[in-house]
Amino acid sequence: MLKTTFRGLVLAGALAFSLPAAAADKKDDPVVATVNGGEIHYSEVLEAQRAMGQQAMAMPLEMIQTMLINSIADRKLVAATARMEGVQNTEAFKKQMKTIEEHVLQRQFLTDYAEKQITDEKVKAAYEAMIKDFKPTKEVHARHILAKDEDTAKAIIKELDDGADFVKLAKEKSTGPSGPNGGDLGFFGPGQMVPEFEKAAFAMKKGEHSAKPVKSQFGYHVIMVEEFRDSVPPKLEEVEEQIKGEIANKAVSDYVAELRKNAELKLFDKDGKEIKQDK
Repeated sequence: MLKTTFRGLVLAGALAFSLPAAAADKKDDPVVATVNGGEIHYSEVLEAQRAMGQQAMAMPLEMIQTMLINSIADRKLVAATARMEGVQNTEAFKKQMKTIEEHVLQRQFLTDYAEKQITDEKVKAAYEAMIKDFKPTKEVHARHILAKDEDTAKAIIKELDDGADFVKLAKEKSTGPSGPNGGDLGFFGPGQMVPEFEKAAFAMKKGEHSAKPVKSQFGYHVIMVEEFRDSVPPKLEEVEEQIKGEIANKAVSDYVAELRKNAELKLFDKDGKEIKQDK
């Protein structure tokens, strides 16, 4: 089980880090800087942003573009110096380049292969199988006001009992991120909220607000239930990318498994003695 899980992660990673797409023409990939006359293109900046991870990807490019360009320029300057010193001719460099080449070949080939396996027919079939097995669950549409202490929450409940508007109070007094939206949490089903909150919300009736504060790890909640409904299957456009990813990963996993089936793999310990593998 461990071997399968680990190999699955490796294969998924091979697809996740796909190569930057080539620009259709120079207008799509303009020069954004030069260093000693060498060009730095927009696509290189985008690739540098991706390489920095999710935090950098969440930032507007304009905020970090200068930093990224400086980093690319530093890389190019050092690389140019290394070429003049003949680093590219050393055995250590050639060995690393061989490994890098294998990784790039793997990524490019598997990415291209996976894309060819994703067809409208396969996506439609997978979606139909998904909704066929779908079982509706009860969902509740609720709002809440989050207070830091119980006394504040009790005072809010008193205002509601006296006729105050829940949405207005949520905007004014909630410390939670949903406060500016009137405490609106939308619809949610079992397992999507902390247990204390979920239990209280599902026990209430439509139009009711909490009779007493509901304590959770986040503080004290005052809840109001808007309505109940049975869940419905997601629309195709809502899960299409997920389905495509599953098709791609399965296709790649099956393809590599077939390659391994027809390959002769031998393992050796540090002394050169062959390690027998379990069949």
